[in-house]
Amino acid sequence: MSWPRNPAQVDASRLRAILRPMRYATLITLTATSVAAECPEGQDYTAQLAALVAQMQVAPDEGAARALSGQMWEIWLDAPDALAQGMLQEGVALLRMGDTNASRAALSELIDYCPDYAEGYNQRAFAAFLSGDFEGALVDLDRAIGLRPQHLGALTGKALTLIELDRNEEAQEVLRAALRINPWLAERALLDGPLDRDI
Repeated sequence: MSWPRNPAQVDASRLRAILRPMRYATLITLTATSVAAECPEGQDYTAQLAALVAQMQVAPDEGAARALSGQMWEIWLDAPDALAQGMLQEGVALLRMGDTNASRAALSELIDYCPDYAEGYNQRAFAAFLSGDFEGALVDLDRAIGLRPQHLGALTGKALTLIELDRNEEAQEVLRAALRINPWLAERALLDGPLDRDI
């Protein structure tokens, strides 16, 4: 099976047909080497994230902050092992194809396998948000933030979700927390009133 010239032409069922055999092949390989596949802790990025936050808070402009944010995303998207990475990639690919239900199902499998991996919750929350399930998104965003309190994607996602739920006061609070990490966030335009000096 070959990839189409335009990835947008791939329908979700065809994408699943491509991705599922790869995932199951990875699972079979991993379980053959270990009796039961258990999600490892993954790399500890605490020091790197703290350094990135410190640099972001004093970034001279939006471009510099965006580059630092890109480095944070690389960390957040680094799953604990190859199996979890495959599950994440499948969920994200399905989401990009517009199949939010299949994406949520794939990301639920990731969460079942790696319940302490914040990005699984964050991506499933995004799929829920896009499907209009704002309450479901909020549950996953709270879990992601609980695991990674400085996860800017989850924080801004939570602010946007709260806005959709007409909970603007809470959204403002979450947005200000995100802006204390990165004062250059594009979502700063959603603030009611001027930026505080402590942001």
